[in-house]
Amino acid sequence: MLYWILAIIMLLVVAVFAYLQLPKFGSAAAGERLEAIKHAANYQNGEFTNEIATPLFTTDKSFLQILFENMGDKPQRLRPENPLPSVHTAIKQLDRNQDLFIWLGHSSFYLQIAGKTLLLDPVFSEDAAPVPYVNRPFGGTNIFNADDFPAIDALLISHDHWDHLDYPSVMALKPKVDQVITGLGIGASFDAWGFENSKIHSGNWNSQFDLGDGVKVNLVPARHYSGRSLSRKQTLWAGFIVESPKYRLYFSGDSGYGPHFKELQQRFGEFDFVALDSGQYDARWANIHMTPEQAVQAATELNTKAFFPEHIGKFALAKHPWDEPFQRAKVASEGKPFTLVTPLIGEAILLDGMLTHSYRDWWAEAAKLPQTANTPALGSSSN
Repeated sequence: MLYWILAIIMLLVVAVFAYLQLPKFGSAAAGERLEAIKHAANYQNGEFTNEIATPLFTTDKSFLQILFENMGDKPQRLRPENPLPSVHTAIKQLDRNQDLFIWLGHSSFYLQIAGKTLLLDPVFSEDAAPVPYVNRPFGGTNIFNADDFPAIDALLISHDHWDHLDYPSVMALKPKVDQVITGLGIGASFDAWGFENSKIHSGNWNSQFDLGDGVKVNLVPARHYSGRSLSRKQTLWAGFIVESPKYRLYFSGDSGYGPHFKELQQRFGEFDFVALDSGQYDARWANIHMTPEQAVQAATELNTKAFFPEHIGKFALAKHPWDEPFQRAKVASEGKPFTLVTPLIGEAILLDGMLTHSYRDWWAEAAKLPQTANTPALGSSSN
């Protein structure tokens, strides 16, 4: 009996090891990419570090304990009962010279600015996780795929977690992408996935990349961590500041609250639009994601004209109700010197009209409606 038990354990170990070799897990940095990591000031004692102390958990419980807690705990309303409202904008038909953004759900965005096209953290898969059926999108939210997009001047990847770096989406987009901009270490995965080396641009915090026509992409600090399989903090996590002659936009990526928001405002000045991590919060990991109230505080410190609560509306990664971040962000934003921007997934928003655009409390409507309600959007067709 002991022999058979040991044999089964060995087979399971071999199976797990073999599974971890699948291409979707990416590749570790080597050669010049590894040397660049070793020379980074924020790479210490064999791992990337945050600007301030950031324990992964704010509890004495282990990762496995928390994992089993989450598997056993099934609070209500983690996911909407009905498909959420959305708009399937005909993106290829949009005027490329219009400055606009489209929220694709969670932390994914399509951006047109000064004639350039950018995709941020696109996730079109039905499984934003290393194994199937673990992290499924809400009904009505996964309405786009790679075929919906024109040629992409820059693909921006904030970090390598599965809900931000989606292997099937990246591979489907590959023929369309002119440049990839991401943090140190992640470029090795794009190498392994067959992207041309000349198209892959990996940088450290405060690196800047010039796309031409006055459009610049800045990698900036975030307060988070990385890890696609068993190892953690071997690749960099970051936010992005996109600048054009007319606009300055900030996408935080995954980030807990910290002093970097004030520092970014002091360095860059006023922002026209900021999209900030506002969901998947939990008291057990309070350092690495923001509550809506913290995101509102960060938006205030950034001196922005418009605030978008992101990292919500598509996946249930924490134990709060799916619509709670929207509700709390709205309440916390009342009386603040910025416009709360909450379009539908897929709705095209002109940058010069986002402050006067009429935004519905669609999440409140969705919680009551028995079916999806679609609204028209610029250059769009209903899904």
